[in-house]
Order: sequence, then structure tokens, then C-alpha cells
Amino acid sequence: MLLLISPDGVEEALDRAKAAEHLDIVDVKKPDEGSLGANFPWVIREIRDVVPGDKPVSATVGDVPYKPGTVAQAALGAVVSGATYVKVGLYGCTTHAQGVEVMRAVVRAVKDHRPEALVVASGYADAHRIGCVNPLALPDIAARAGADAAMLDTAIKDGTRLFDHVPPDACAEFVRRAHASGLLAALAGSVKQADIGPLTRIGTDIVGVRGAVCAGGDRDAGRIQPHLIAGFRAEMERQARQHAVGAPAVN
Repeated sequence: MLLLISPDGVEEALDRAKAAEHLDIVDVKKPDEGSLGANFPWVIREIRDVVPGDKPVSATVGDVPYKPGTVAQAALGAVVSGATYVKVGLYGCTTHAQGVEVMRAVVRAVKDHRPEALVVASGYADAHRIGCVNPLALPDIAARAGADAAMLDTAIKDGTRLFDHVPPDACAEFVRRAHASGLLAALAGSVKQADIGPLTRIGTDIVGVRGAVCAGGDRDAGRIQPHLIAGFRAEMERQARQHAVGAPAVN
């Protein structure tokens, strides 16, 4: 399972660089613009310049509307700015067909510029609260669009978590559907250390965190702390070892 950490700017990215050995992907977002809020192109470039070259940079393009052309241009901006992973939050898509249309436009825009870049179709575990596409539809949307990964996050950051809206058995089905379509499966949404065990057991490929590695657990006011990243990674490795031998790990 890969660890994705989301700094909100260059300063936090530098803090994250102090714990670079403990994480796998640096995710650029702007939390004050939403769950998958897009940061500025120059911030993506600056973060790409300050993190180690062997660490991929992921960039969100926002909690997007159903406007395929607009979203495709935003996605192109992210990959031109240095993103290896381009994440799209299908906030304004209410149907399966709308999600596929937006993601196909994104895939074309990104892959025409950089074929090796990875496109991530992201939905929301709390979709019922905002009226967007069903979270379990994301793997099929991603596959039909030619994307590389399907992801779930939470849209409303009010203290509720991924498993509050999509319990572990449903997340396991999400992962199964993604893998059956040849996709990576990414899960996020106020994930805590206590969630690492279930996420490991269901075969999650990428886990995304922010609040869990910020001071006070506060994704907005808190700052990313290198020692919290190290602690989160240590628990991931412990759970992975336990899972490999088939023994339940005690949280």
C-alpha cells in the first residue's frame, strides 16, 4: 500500500521532504477550496522542484462541475505543471454517463501531453450528501474512460470519515471492482491510523492522508509533522507484516 500525503503549499512540502523516506506520493491540493481543491500551477511546479525526484507528485484539479471542456483544460494544466498523477473529483456529475464523459476528456488531455501520466477518477464516500454519482460506480467510470485509478474521498470535512459512509465491506467491493478492471484503488477521507488494518486487508493500493499527519489532527489549521508521517508509515509496515503472515494485528 502506497502512502500519499497532501501538503497545502511549498512550506508544508518542505516539511514533508524531511520525512520523504516514509511516503510514496506527494499530493498537491488547496484544502480551503474543497476536499479535492485545486492549487495554483506555480505551486505544483514549486513543489515538484523541492521534493525528491524519485517521489511522484499528484495534483488535484478540484471538486469539478459537469463541464468536460473546463475540466480537461484544468487537468492539462496540472500535468504541464509537473504532476505525475492527476486527480479529478466528480463532484458535479450526477450520472454514470456524465462521469465517463468528463473523465474521457481528462484522459485525452493528459495522455496526449504525457502518456505515462496517471489519471485518477475520484468520487465521494458521502455522495448521498451532495447528490453526486454513486461511489461504487467509480471503478466502472474510470475503466470506461481509460483512466488508471479509482479513488474515494469524503466531500464534506466535518469530522466524519470514509468508513462512516462506506463501511469496510463496501470499500472492499470498491477495491475488488477496481482491480477487476485493471485499476489502482485509492482510499482517503479522514483516514486515521486505526483504519490502516482494514485498508490493508481489503487490498487498498494507495491510502491518502492529511489530517492524520497534521498537528492536532487538524487538516486546516494544523501543519504536517514529519514525526507523524513516520509514525503512520511504521503502522502501515506493521499491519503489512501481520497481513502477510495471516495473523490479525491488534490496533
